Amino acid sequence: VQLQACGGGLVQAGGSLRLSCAASGRTFSRYAMGWFRQAPGKEREFVAAISAPGGSTLYADSVRGRFTISRDNAKNTVYLQMNSLKPEDTAVYYCAADSAFSTVISRQPNYWGQGTLVTVSS
Repeated sequence: VQLQACGGGLVQAGGSLRLSCAASGRTFSRYAMGWFRQAPGKEREFVAAISAPGGSTLYADSVRGRFTISRDNAKNTVYLQMNSLKPEDTAVYYCAADSAFSTVISRQPNYWGQGTLVTVSS
């Protein structure tokens, strides 16, 4: 599966952005999806994940209550709605996919998209 993320940009603290990740292929609905991010000088970290049917989600403590992951299987797209953004949310955000939800949340998904940069100014 090929993934294409977009929606990043520059936003002031307290603002919102919505990231999108479009997937190729006919079997998108069978893949668990996740969002990860990497800030300058830091390791890549898990942000959120959603199961293949969409019934289960998981969030990092740092974003829970502010970010929402969702998916539209008819459009082969997963979203990350980011509200109440903070400067520490500044990072390159990556979407990822795997057939197993457990593999996504263990930070080892097989498929990765290119990153999209989110910059939050104070």
